Amino acid sequence: MLRKAWDLYYDGFRNMPRWGRTLWLFIIIKLCIMFIVFKLWLMPNYLNSHYDSAEEKSNHVFEELTTKP
Repeated sequence: MLRKAWDLYYDGFRNMPRWGRTLWLFIIIKLCIMFIVFKLWLMPNYLNSHYDSAEEKSNHVFEELTTKP
């Protein structure tokens, strides 16, 4: 079943016109850049920057999970 699915997509991309492959390459590059930007600027590592030990980090996570409504 997985082999049939792989063959379906492989044949589809292989038989795609050049502009279609270029478009897919552009989409993949754009998504990679977006995820890198999201990771670096929008999701900072809060626990490593505010707590030193693993125990402090786990206590903070525990408190956040149990006291927030």
